[in-house]
Amino acid sequence: MQRPPLPPFTRESALAKVQAAEDAWNSRDPQRVAQAYSDNHISVRFEYEWQHARIGLWYRTHGNEHWAFDDDGYMQRRDMSANDIPISASDRRIGCSNTQSK
Repeated sequence: MQRPPLPPFTRESALAKVQAAEDAWNSRDPQRVAQAYSDNHISVRFEYEWQHARIGLWYRTHGNEHWAFDDDGYMQRRDMSANDIPISASDRRIGCSNTQSK
């Protein structure tokens, strides 16, 4: 089953493709997310902000994560790389209402 838009992409069709993938991922619906992939690998770039509960400092974490699954659907490999950058509360770009501790 094809999932338009298909390559070669124009600027508009590329933006539409990226938005569709982002919408599927952000739905948090495993069935919808799974339909966006054609094989046993998932790779994502992520960015989030969090507050260190004990000391009250804010951080922005960004990185990449890659998962590979075996034929039974079990995670066979997980590679992740991330960086934590201290930020001031006024530098936050991503809305977050809960406090996370690390």
